[in-house]
Amino acid sequence: MVWIWRRRLLASCLCITATIFLLVTLQILGELGKFERKKLTNSGLQDGHPKVHEYRAHRYSRIEKDPDTLKRQKIFEAGGFPIMLWWSPLTGESGRLGWCGMDPCFFTINRTYLHHERTKAFLFYGTDFNIHSLPLPRKAHHDWALFHEESPKNNYKLFHKPVITLFNYTATFSRHSHLPLTTQYLEGIDVLKSLQYLVPLQSKNNLRKRLAPLVYVQSSCDPPSDRDSYIQELMTYIEVDSYGECLQNKELPQSLKNPASMDAEGFYKIIAQYKFILAFENAVCDDYITEKIWRPLKLGVVPVYYGSPSITDWLPSNRSAILVSEFSHPRELASYIRRLDEDDRLYETYIEWKLKGLTTQKMEGKNYSPELP
Repeated sequence: MVWIWRRRLLASCLCITATIFLLVTLQILGELGKFERKKLTNSGLQDGHPKVHEYRAHRYSRIEKDPDTLKRQKIFEAGGFPIMLWWSPLTGESGRLGWCGMDPCFFTINRTYLHHERTKAFLFYGTDFNIHSLPLPRKAHHDWALFHEESPKNNYKLFHKPVITLFNYTATFSRHSHLPLTTQYLEGIDVLKSLQYLVPLQSKNNLRKRLAPLVYVQSSCDPPSDRDSYIQELMTYIEVDSYGECLQNKELPQSLKNPASMDAEGFYKIIAQYKFILAFENAVCDDYITEKIWRPLKLGVVPVYYGSPSITDWLPSNRSAILVSEFSHPRELASYIRRLDEDDRLYETYIEWKLKGLTTQKMEGKNYSPELP
């Protein structure tokens, strides 16, 4: 009898355990179901692509909370979003919902969308652009758009007319782009006018006892502009403190040796002590202007500039930079810099615009961009 009673007790325990396990399993499946409904699933499109409206519910529910977009909720619910395909995967995101102007769009790097009926545009990042790997044959309703903030040395093919004209829309350093990036490295006009980092001229004169008149900081050596060859010859005529890997003769503190530190407070304070800085671009192209010109203007150091032939269209003053192109030989440039170094009155004419908070009327205009020729 005891044996039978024990068998019944064991059976009862197994039944209870099985019931609890079943209940827990059902609860877990329920939670997984909720989670899966928030994810991109393969049931939304006939060709096996994600349901964009479910993806939106998972990651972009905040859009619905925006009062300005509630009136467009019907558009979202319809799920008929235009697809923007990053053919050169700049973002690395498999898919996300964003805005194309006032309309919602689905951005993705998934190339299986190539022939999808709602794919409207192909986006290319210039650095990774490959002329031998294009979404061909090109359909009439497909727009191509290029984003490329670098100089031609980064991908020279893009700046040949047969290639650049492939794109319906461009965003490059050129003012002729649909979305010009010419001033991408300039934080704003107020930054140029700011006296935050300006070292008084008398202090700079005192610092000249241990510092050269010119400073050079560059770690990308031998670029297409051949700047190092010019600067090396210039250094035979005038003293230059060179902190970067190129033509180095002076050490930065260990904490500032990383190129990422070039916008650090400590780096700014070192450069601001100098009267002049060699600001040489890595390529010589109209409108290709980088932080090499904006940083010294921000710090109150006179840039000795070599690069964009159209730089005068973008400067805050007609007398805010020394242009290397105006001198026939490095010897002449060195002589002119020495003259300014020895004459405070002449030197101050190059920083007067900053001391008085003046810039050209064109730069004061909203969304400054020089007029096209």
